[in-house]
This record gives sequence, structure tokens and C-alpha cells, in this order.
Amino acid sequence: MHLIDGKVIAQNIQKKIADAVSVLSHRKPGLAFVLVGNDPGSESYIRMKKKRCSEVGICSFDCELSSSISEQRLLEEIEKLNQNPDVDGILVQLPLPEHINLMNIVSAVDPSKDVDGFHPLNVGKMLLGENDGFLPCTPHGIQVLLTHAQIPIHGKHVVIVGRSNIVGKPLAAILMQKAPHCNATVTVAHSQTENLKEICRSADILVAAMGNPHFIKKEMVREGAVVIDVGINRIASPEGKQMIVGDVDYKEVAPLCSHITPVPGGVGPMTIAILLSNTLLSYQRRMNR
Repeated sequence: MHLIDGKVIAQNIQKKIADAVSVLSHRKPGLAFVLVGNDPGSESYIRMKKKRCSEVGICSFDCELSSSISEQRLLEEIEKLNQNPDVDGILVQLPLPEHINLMNIVSAVDPSKDVDGFHPLNVGKMLLGENDGFLPCTPHGIQVLLTHAQIPIHGKHVVIVGRSNIVGKPLAAILMQKAPHCNATVTVAHSQTENLKEICRSADILVAAMGNPHFIKKEMVREGAVVIDVGINRIASPEGKQMIVGDVDYKEVAPLCSHITPVPGGVGPMTIAILLSNTLLSYQRRMNR
């Protein structure tokens, strides 16, 4: 069994970004963080992302707003960032308060600054296989992770358990494209799938992305498969402390696999690395207009 170390791969990507940013003679790339409310998890994620920005030389812009902000006021704040020439990327940290319509907010971000890859225009470009948009960070991070780990994707059967708009659906769209590091046969399974165990066992590459701790057990994985664990679940340890675990029962499954990602330290670092990469790409496109 080989462990796929997302931290090391992400660090290599970040080193290349830092090298590219260090020689820029004009302004540095800028990434704006929009945080609505004070959810501890969201605040922690943004701190981590801002730290990585600082390490590679990308400027951070803070837009911290009250959880009681109206949707209209939030749209106005996003429009200010759309118009700001120093901002190349806009990240709206999820989840948003219930009174705000997520699709309205996602659609308000300038598609050329949508480094999360959530705008309907970028989603459409991804589906069509166009390469002038932005790919969403976690799915693209998984593709890059597999490529750097020299795991063949071409012609392989990829089973994705989970159909979210953030991971499951876009990952399927990316890996099925007629393009390098793609050309997979993709099955998207979910909570309503019949014969789920048998479908998972048919996978050359099994991606667990349903947000259900330790859901994937050894009887769902065939020997020699590659397992990518996207889950980040906070549960109580036997001692009562909080611990982070994936959607895969690692101790059970790891001995069966040819390759597996750990949680934490697998897909998570890749998500941030692609966010930084998309921000630099946005900067480069804006400078070349």
C-alpha cells in the first residue's frame, strides 16, 4: 500500500506558484475572502488559506460581514470586489446564512474572478471541456493528485460516492473529458444507489465524497484499488477529544489498496493549492488582456 501524500504534492505546486509570483514586476495577485458570520470552521479555513496566500506572495483582501447582512448588501459588496482592479480572485466562504440564496451569490461573482469554479458559466465550460474557465478546486485537486502520484486515469473505472455540486458532479465531469489525465469511465453513486457495495468493488479508483465518517468499509473495496478520501468529519475520539476522520474506514481499507489518501493530509492541501493556482491564472489572464 502506498500513501498519497497530498501535503508534499501541494507544497511542490505552491513552490512553483511562489517562484512565478516572486518575479512579477507589476502588482502581486490578489485574492478576496468573503466571510459572512463567524462560524468557527469557516474562520479556521480562511486563516489557513490566507496563510498559504502569504507564503506564496498572493495578497489577501478581507471582506468580513455580519450574519444578519441582507442578500442585497452582500451582492453590493461582491460587486465592489468585481470592480476592484487589484482583486483577481473572489472566494465566498460557505456555508452562507439560510436567508441568503446561494445561487444568487455564486452567480454575482465575475466569472473571470471565480477562482472557486462555482459560477454557472464556469460550470458549463467545465462540462463542455473548454479550458478558458476555472475548474473547481477540490475536484481539480483530486485530478492533479492522481496525476502527480502517477496513477493512470485513462480508461479506468472511477466510482465516485457522493453527488454534491462541490465534489461529486464536477469531478465526474472533469475525469470523463476527452483530454490528457482524463478519459475515465465514471460512475456516480449516492445514498439511493442499489447494489452500492458491488458498484464500489468494481472501481479501479474509488472516491469517497459523501460526508459520512468511516462509511467505506473493506467489503466495498477490491484488492489493488486506489482510494481517494475526500471526507472531513469531526467526531469524538474514545477519550472524548475531537478528531478529524474521512469517509473511509482507513484501518480496515488501507491494507487492501494499492494507493490511498490520508485524512487529514490528502485531498485537503490540494484544494488550497488549486485555489492559489487559479488565482495566479486569473492574474495572468488579466495582465494579458
